[in-house]
Amino acid sequence: MKIRFNRRMFMMLLLFSAVNVVAVFMMRMGLDTGAHASRSSQSQTLSNGMLFPRESESREVRELGGMWKFRADMSPNRNAGFDQQWWEKTLEQTGPVIDMPVPASYNDITQDRRLRDFVGWAWYQREFYAPASWKNIKQRTVLRFESAHYNTIVWLNSKEIVRHDGGHLPFEADVSLVLRYNVPNTLTVAVNNTLTPHTIPPGTIQYMDDPDRYPPGYFVQNLQMDFFNYAGIQRPVKLYTTPSVFLDDITITTNVQGSTGYVNFDCVIKGNSSAVPVTVDLLDKTGQLVAAVKGSGKGQVKVADVKLWWPFTMSSDPAYLYTLKVTVIGSAGQPDVYRLPVGIRTVQVTSKQFLINGKPFYFRGFGKHEDSDIRGKGLDYPLIAKDFNLIKWVGANSFRTSHYPYAEEIMDMCDQQGIVVIDECPAVGLKTRENFSNQTLSHHKDVMTELVRRDKNRPSVVMWSVANEPASQLPEAEYYFKTVIQHTKQADSTRPVTLVINKAFNKDKGGQFADVVCLNNYYSWYHDMGHLEVIQYQAKYNLEQWYQTHHKPIIQTEYGADAIAGLHMDPPLMFSEEYQQEVMFNYFSVFDQFRQQYLVGEMIWNFADFMTAQTTTRVAGNKKGIFTRQRQPKTAAFLLKERYWKLVNQTGPGNH
Repeated sequence: MKIRFNRRMFMMLLLFSAVNVVAVFMMRMGLDTGAHASRSSQSQTLSNGMLFPRESESREVRELGGMWKFRADMSPNRNAGFDQQWWEKTLEQTGPVIDMPVPASYNDITQDRRLRDFVGWAWYQREFYAPASWKNIKQRTVLRFESAHYNTIVWLNSKEIVRHDGGHLPFEADVSLVLRYNVPNTLTVAVNNTLTPHTIPPGTIQYMDDPDRYPPGYFVQNLQMDFFNYAGIQRPVKLYTTPSVFLDDITITTNVQGSTGYVNFDCVIKGNSSAVPVTVDLLDKTGQLVAAVKGSGKGQVKVADVKLWWPFTMSSDPAYLYTLKVTVIGSAGQPDVYRLPVGIRTVQVTSKQFLINGKPFYFRGFGKHEDSDIRGKGLDYPLIAKDFNLIKWVGANSFRTSHYPYAEEIMDMCDQQGIVVIDECPAVGLKTRENFSNQTLSHHKDVMTELVRRDKNRPSVVMWSVANEPASQLPEAEYYFKTVIQHTKQADSTRPVTLVINKAFNKDKGGQFADVVCLNNYYSWYHDMGHLEVIQYQAKYNLEQWYQTHHKPIIQTEYGADAIAGLHMDPPLMFSEEYQQEVMFNYFSVFDQFRQQYLVGEMIWNFADFMTAQTTTRVAGNKKGIFTRQRQPKTAAFLLKERYWKLVNQTGPGNH
């Protein structure tokens, strides 16, 4: 059957998500694809655990990184891969392929301009062998993607095994029945980076209809966020094993009374219909047993003379981590062992303070991005190490995962080094009424469920952020954010919830539902440009009015100015390093007026320069970093270092 695509059909195909695109195409052709079953399968994954793969006596982990075969579907309708069923053959048989590193964003790897700004389906493929030793063991084998952006379909040996809607969060599938032994396994992945009004973050596809000015069928992806839409398999792909009876999930909460700590745990065991014995051991940093509980997997561990998890600079021994060792004994006596790092600490919010372990905590930090040369948003261990060295060099104690969840390897470093995290979902750019639809709301709730499920046990995560700079003045925003925040609190009642606001205090409809008010503003930058003298007046007025409206603690989550490294001008002019410093000085003056009242944090925008879409307001990206994209300091970095360490020395350990 030969199918002819018109422009309208093409637009519908491109706009729909990976879960829907094939179904819509086939339904228009009068054919059944079984896509509803696939959607049901994806929904089912929300009820499963998503424990980070860790090797143990019972679990083995293999990484599937390296060079994969890659092909972007450049066909006019971006649907050739589905029309020709590329998952049924080697990718080389479909046409020209190139080598593509995994993990990495694909955009900046080649010299092909079309690929850098590509929108649509990109296909990856590689072969691997499964160890023959796995074949006859009673175990399950799981294929895990730490993230792929944005919509993903995965086939193993030509059989579809999982779909996932959304970037930045992990997904996985049990492949025990699909895996082959003694012959190669073929893994094929299709990833689509198209952003629509109902994705998170949202975007739109715009068609240029003038045949005198644009090629036939020409379209562009319009972004509603100020960072580049890097795409591909950007985090590791792993194959891991568990026994057939296994620990699927665990939820812990901690509390402190005097010198005694409490770790409450709730294990989810799968693979057996009846209860199985579970032993929970708590080990200290040296590996010595502190406490043990035997039972069904739900209970409490009591820790005398507890060592608390403290943020960096708030203790002489920050970031103390215990290890919770969970041992599940299956029906055949085969154990499953999983070790979870545990930090014992409390978080509390009053009308004027943010408390960690009962002590006032002041956020000294940044907004950040996963962003660097060549690899884009791809995971890179040297970069992670460099960033954390710079964070501590500056004297910061925190950052916000603007504007999406960061890699689990980054979160591990936060737990281990005492860097406090405001954990933000990808809901940046909700700017139109269409972005507040029921369809978006449903997806947004699923994203928050996935985020809480992934990071709920991390001591470094002290607050959830459900959005950045939404159009919170719209009437639809009130019900929308009330619902999302309530949903997040139901998923985790132990942490405060916020959203980051850039609207006026008397127009915003979302801040009333937040536990902490997070504010972004750029006085003397996006308005009153060049007029540094207005900053103190406007920043002071804004903080006062927000507190009088809601009587909640406030964090200045963004402020700053672009600075081109090496551009010096006196008197200071916009884009010079001197202007960036003057903006900071003026904000610092206001922060010091309110720091002992209800201002509980200051987080400059941004840690490092980062890539954006090409516009006349961005010179090869956003230059608001105190470090360059290559992590070299601007003058602002030394100024912020002086500021943050001065705050440390003023307050002393235990009151930061």
